[in-house]
Order: sequence, then structure tokens, then C-alpha cells
Amino acid sequence: MRTRTVLERHDAQTMLEAAVNEAVNNKWAVSIAVVDEGGHLLAFTRLDGCPAVSATIAVEKARTSVLGRRESKVYEDIVNNGRTAFLSVVPLQGMLEGGVPIFVNGDCVGAVGVSGVKSVEDAQIARAGIAALKI
Repeated sequence: MRTRTVLERHDAQTMLEAAVNEAVNNKWAVSIAVVDEGGHLLAFTRLDGCPAVSATIAVEKARTSVLGRRESKVYEDIVNNGRTAFLSVVPLQGMLEGGVPIFVNGDCVGAVGVSGVKSVEDAQIARAGIAALKI
């Protein structure tokens, strides 16, 4: 057995606050979700003016990213490149850009998912949140 790092409440809040700052500084109304290594929600916010559906999408992008241990955009690209059968993968419901995994010492310890603006901007916000951990 080995010891591995896990996200704690403070880590989730740090990332959420940094992601919110990135969104607010760019005047982007988004939903932001932070999940643990199992895809369980640790922190969440929906900024004023963001459509309600983005709340579900942000969480699912984060879950897809952590369960697959890669950015959710990878799955979007797979589908867009013609492998539509990939849509049948039941646990991956957020196969759109905007979910970014968090790696510490080679372990995927969680993910941040964002929804509400252009996909590339969603990913930018997620990365800003993760960068606040300084890992």
C-alpha cells in the first residue's frame, strides 16, 4: 500500500475562489464545480446571470474529467472525430471542453468543471482554479 494525497475542503475552496476571480475579472457568468477523486462534489457556485443548466453541465464536466483522468475535451474530440459510439459510455455525461483534472505526484486527486461561456474559456477558468493550489 501507499499513501496518496487527497483534496480537502480548504483546497476545494481555494480553487473555487481563484476560478471565481478569473471568471469575474473577465465578466463571465459561469458555474464552477470542484470534485474529488471519485467525482463527488466538494465545492460549487453558480455566478449571477448564468443559465441554470450550466450547474449540471459543470459538475458533469468535472466528473468526466476525474473519472477519465484527462481533460473532458479529449472525449469531445473523440466524438467529433467520428467515434460517436463513445456517447454510450454511461458514466461520462460531460464530454465537452471545460473539465480539467488535478494531478498531484502522478495521482488524479480531483477535477474542476466549468460551464457558461465558450468551452475554451471554461477550461481557462478551471485551470486558473487549479493553479491556485501551487502544485
